[in-house]
Formats: sequence, structure tokens, C-alpha cells
Amino acid sequence: MANRQSLKDLQVRLAERLTAARTEAATASWLAVEAGGHRYLIPLVQSGEIFSWANLQPVPYTKPWYVGVASLRGGLHGVVDLGQLAARDGAPGGGSTLERVTSESRLVSLHAALGVNAVLWIDRLMGLRNPAMFNAMDESPQAQAPAWFSRRFTDAQGREWQELNLQALAGDTEFLAIAA
Repeated sequence: MANRQSLKDLQVRLAERLTAARTEAATASWLAVEAGGHRYLIPLVQSGEIFSWANLQPVPYTKPWYVGVASLRGGLHGVVDLGQLAARDGAPGGGSTLERVTSESRLVSLHAALGVNAVLWIDRLMGLRNPAMFNAMDESPQAQAPAWFSRRFTDAQGREWQELNLQALAGDTEFLAIAA
């Protein structure tokens, strides 16, 4: 009889945990990443797969933020250094590609619906985030901010986060013109 009660308790606890996990997953809106020393929020609906760092082939005569081409799941994807692309002062991200690659480096693909075979090279994944974790900052435009920068937020620790609009990025003429 005690075993039946233990089994029922276990089933109740599992059902509660599954319900909580579904609710938590439904409220997550962003993938939090770090690139070039800055924190970014990538909308989950605009992002695709996350890949470990892959060997890539450099492409000559391209802009510094266009790192090369990688074969991921049988398709060729352009690898874009998010840290350099989003650099506010236009300065390079510091160091060559191979010097900056770590075990935490990842490639985040843009959603297939955006029609661009590109992945963003990020320095570190920081997990999933939802809007309740942030406070919106003032809406004054940042000087020289790219058009694909969306809203800015602060978290409970006072750190700044920049939301990215990958749909706007995929249509940005600067992003699409990789020739140096």
C-alpha cells in the first residue's frame, strides 16, 4: 500500500514539473548571447539552430566581420562575427579569428524563413531569457546604432542588453554586401 502512495506522489510531482517546464518554455522569448564583450538578446522566433564551432574556409576580399564559410548539416553558411558587425565604434573585435575561438564559441543560424544562409558567431551562450527578467531602458536612439538594433534592456544586476532584430538584419544592405 505504501508503494502505491509513493508512486502516486511521484506521478503528481512529475506532472507538476512538466507543467512548470511547459510554462517556462512558453514564456522564453530570447536567446541570450555574448559577443565582442556585449550582451545581446536574439528573438527565438527569428533564430535557428545552434552549432558548435566548425572549421571554416576564409573568403578573401570580404569585410572584416565576414569570417568565412562553414559547412553545417550539409549546407554552406556564411559565418558573421556578431561582435565585429555590431561594434559601436567600428573597431575590429580584437585578435584574429583563431585567437578568439574558445570552447564556448558557437554559431547561431538565422531562421530559414529569413532567406539568408548565415550564422552569427558568438563568444558565449548565456541561456534563455523572458521579458519578466528585464526592465526597458529609455527609448532614445543610440548614436550610430545599426537599424537592426531593437530595444535595450537592463537586468536585475544592472547589466545592459541589446535586443537584435534578425529580420531587419537579413534585409540590411550593409549585411548583404560582404565585398570589401
